[in-house]
Amino acid sequence: MRALVISGGGSKGAFAGGVAQYLIENKKLNYDIFIGTSTGSLLVSHLALKNIDKIKNVYTNVTQSSIFNVCPFIIKRKKSIETIGIHHFNVLKNILKGSKTFGESFNLKELIRNTLSREEFETLKQSSVDVVVTVSNLSLNQVEYKSIKNFSYEAYCDWVWISCNYTPFMSLVKKNGCEYADGGLGSMVPIEEAIKRGATVVDAIVLQTEVSQLNRMPSLNAFSLLTNMFAFMLDRIENSNIRIGKFVATNENAIINFYYTPTVLTTNSLIFEKEKMTQWWQRGFNFAKYRDEEVSELNTISE
Repeated sequence: MRALVISGGGSKGAFAGGVAQYLIENKKLNYDIFIGTSTGSLLVSHLALKNIDKIKNVYTNVTQSSIFNVCPFIIKRKKSIETIGIHHFNVLKNILKGSKTFGESFNLKELIRNTLSREEFETLKQSSVDVVVTVSNLSLNQVEYKSIKNFSYEAYCDWVWISCNYTPFMSLVKKNGCEYADGGLGSMVPIEEAIKRGATVVDAIVLQTEVSQLNRMPSLNAFSLLTNMFAFMLDRIENSNIRIGKFVATNENAIINFYYTPTVLTTNSLIFEKEKMTQWWQRGFNFAKYRDEEVSELNTISE
């Protein structure tokens, strides 16, 4: 069995889409399992359906307003460097109405339902392919994996949305008596889960560089400090997931093919810009093609 695993990474998901497009359309790989975390959860349903052009159009046209109905920050640009500042009015308004988070992402929930139709959901649910999204149960302090096979259309769309909710900047969701948030808070790269579900070959798209290539910019305000702290924690979680994945793969005789970003795409994956995300999608496609050609050439030489 072959699995495609896509890590979390916000706007960097465009790069993952490009890699996946090459693997599915050009390399003609067929996957039995698709598992995504956060932005990966947005991609996996459409990749499983092979609706590449549809999800590419979404990723290369999405904006802040596509995600947030209450955006908690403003984007500042100085000498081509982007930083985030606090949108004091929106944050204060959200707090006064009793919200537990600085911003709200109900526009993303609507986008998910508008993008994945009920008919497409039923097609996937009845197919032999398993599509799984990762969520973090804050109440029970555990990571949960939600398979499309086990839920209704409405519930599955909710789980995809929950997987992407980067709290406290996005919505905190209460479901089944528990509070849920972004799957990346518990499992950024769910390789172990793919192997547990029977995968013997895993193609893992990891939305960070293999080796750390930068020092983070100094924190300018409370929000930039929070994003730096979260980025640090998520990097640690990601590295831990990869180490555990490699260990489990060795014990289960599974193969993992890693696709890291070759360069740092952005230092703030909560900023969604059409031009950059269009470039990243193409860069992901080109990178996967180059890597495939390089591996083929090495195999030819070794023979």
